[in-house]
Amino acid sequence: MKHKKSLSIAIALSILGITAWEIYWRSQGYFPDLDDDKYLWVKTRALVEDATEDDVVIVGSSRALFNIQLGQWEKLTGIQPIQLANAGATPLPVFHDIVENSSFKGTVVVGVTPPLFFSTTFEQAPPWSRASSRSEFYKNLTYAQRLNYSLSIPLQNSLAFVSNDDEAWIDDINLKALLKTIHLPPRTDKPQEPPFRRFQDIDINRNVRMKEEMVSDTAFANSIKTVWKTLLSGDIPPPDKEATIEYFLKDAEKFTSRGGKIILLRNPSDGFFKDLESKGLPRSEFWDELVTKANVPAYHYQDYKGLSAFKTIEWSHLSAKDADQFTENFVKILLEDGLITNLKNN
Repeated sequence: MKHKKSLSIAIALSILGITAWEIYWRSQGYFPDLDDDKYLWVKTRALVEDATEDDVVIVGSSRALFNIQLGQWEKLTGIQPIQLANAGATPLPVFHDIVENSSFKGTVVVGVTPPLFFSTTFEQAPPWSRASSRSEFYKNLTYAQRLNYSLSIPLQNSLAFVSNDDEAWIDDINLKALLKTIHLPPRTDKPQEPPFRRFQDIDINRNVRMKEEMVSDTAFANSIKTVWKTLLSGDIPPPDKEATIEYFLKDAEKFTSRGGKIILLRNPSDGFFKDLESKGLPRSEFWDELVTKANVPAYHYQDYKGLSAFKTIEWSHLSAKDADQFTENFVKILLEDGLITNLKNN
């Protein structure tokens, strides 16, 4: 009887503690949402196994995540793309995984963000390992991990304080992020990195939308610009154009030979990023050479009014509203060119 009473008290205190913690974080403006972690990515990657020739897979970097809206695509074609792009990563290892470890022969849209696409084929380099580690995790995922993640979805959708994102956002509320809010005197003269706040939301299909606060709050948007400038202000390894193009072409040839289709997409950029990309990775030497050698349909935003009529919020990504329109315009171009299937007309 005594043990039952102790257990009841422990359960009651736990519920009170969780409730108080949840109420506190909701009072700070947080709400339940999903994490763009490796588990959500592999859940999405699994869809490739049963995908048909009509299906579309998206690989790329964060611009492909933000700018291609899955709901808009499905509304126009009846097909919801499989979103496998990864922020801050090259698409090459993910495309390689699809080519080598699946029988998919539908359409792959490859988002080309020049500083990342042409960055490297070195497996330990962050742009490569960010993407390849998720493909490796998919191959090695255990049944227990699958079950654990499935059980976590209702909690993520119900509790604001449940957060385990792979990225170290300063405004996350998991233990790792909270520890970063403790200000200690610097041990070295190395300048401190500016806080990197989460500026997007994601759903169970990995559809990413920029937070409206980025549009309404200039200070918020400027804080992300500060991060970009800081990250790219140091010594950056030179692009490895030859190795990256060669790597992609081998996979492209194998994929198209089995009936798959590839579409290259260069998303918009402005200001700091546009200047950096134009000077360091000029279109004629990088994008144009890739398109010529790959010999696949390719769309550069500068060549189409429907793709260039947008202003990126922090030099690199579109607002949610603009992303809807960008996706609609892009899909209509692809339909007019006969490159994707429209199930709504069948």
